[in-house]
Amino acid sequence: MRVIVTGGAGFIGSALVRYLVLEKGYNVLTIDALTYAGCEASLKEVEGKNTHQFLHANICDRDAMDAAITGFKPDRIMHLAAESHVDRSITGAADFIQTNVVGSFTLLEAARAYWNGLDADAKAAFRFLHVSTDEVYGSLGDEGLFEETTPYDPSSPYSASKAASDHLAKAWQRTYGLPVVVSNCSNNYGPYHFPEKLIPLTILNALEGRKLPVYGKGENIRDWLYVDDHARALDIIIEKGEPGETYNVGGRNERKNIDVVLRICAVLDELVPTDTPRANLIEYVTDRPGHDARYAIDATRLENELGWRAQENFDTGIEKTVRWYLENKWWWQPLREQYDGQRLGLTTAKVPA
Repeated sequence: MRVIVTGGAGFIGSALVRYLVLEKGYNVLTIDALTYAGCEASLKEVEGKNTHQFLHANICDRDAMDAAITGFKPDRIMHLAAESHVDRSITGAADFIQTNVVGSFTLLEAARAYWNGLDADAKAAFRFLHVSTDEVYGSLGDEGLFEETTPYDPSSPYSASKAASDHLAKAWQRTYGLPVVVSNCSNNYGPYHFPEKLIPLTILNALEGRKLPVYGKGENIRDWLYVDDHARALDIIIEKGEPGETYNVGGRNERKNIDVVLRICAVLDELVPTDTPRANLIEYVTDRPGHDARYAIDATRLENELGWRAQENFDTGIEKTVRWYLENKWWWQPLREQYDGQRLGLTTAKVPA
């Protein structure tokens, strides 16, 4: 099996590459532009493997995508390359439109040109997986779950750009017959997570005795998915999923943001005791604009039709994650030297008392 993974030096992408190379034994070409969140060190475990190649290229570069695809001759393309941080999208939306919309269009066109040139059997077997987010669905109320048929209602420039790319992917399947499958996932966490996101930011700030910024009152709810569970799901979706269909991937682990932070503090207090509970470091900051109240995925279709199950619950996954950061300073320390641990994209003003 020959697989191209775009965004493969990112958080979810690198987990997928490690799984495909080390667990599945596939031949993988990783393509990544190595922007701020792309980190070749995340691919250290597959470095030197004769079944893995790395290409430093941007998905917006059509010539580079044509050359990569025709040269590698993939059976599958798994498209994860994206700008993905909501805060950054609020103050710098142009990069999100360029990468997530224009880049996805460019990759779809390169894939279509390659697919059109395949013989009948290879054409029938080929698959293109477009990996997206539950944020395209907007905000849930207190009840209910996002389903594959939930109408799109994006709130941020990031989620709007991902919604646009989802529509492009579906349109290329309906119009041109390109065998595209789409996945939408809940919030991921785990090893190699860039330290501006909530969970790694909290772990590293807490280790250093720094303030732990929490938006608003921490009441926003997310459904947390361990990244290795997600990698397995993506492989199953591209293997068994029907072209033109969407599959939602969720961990069935809803938590308020404040409860996530408190759990991390408790795990760290147990593993690396200090005189003062780390929960004392929590600082509530002004909420970000358009902050959706709740996300939660209904993964029933993926579970029942394709046979996937999450192996980690939140408590087991968060302990594994904290232990990984404690044991892998070599990976995150260089990133912390370039980035000072603050929430990016917005000023973190304190909430008035």
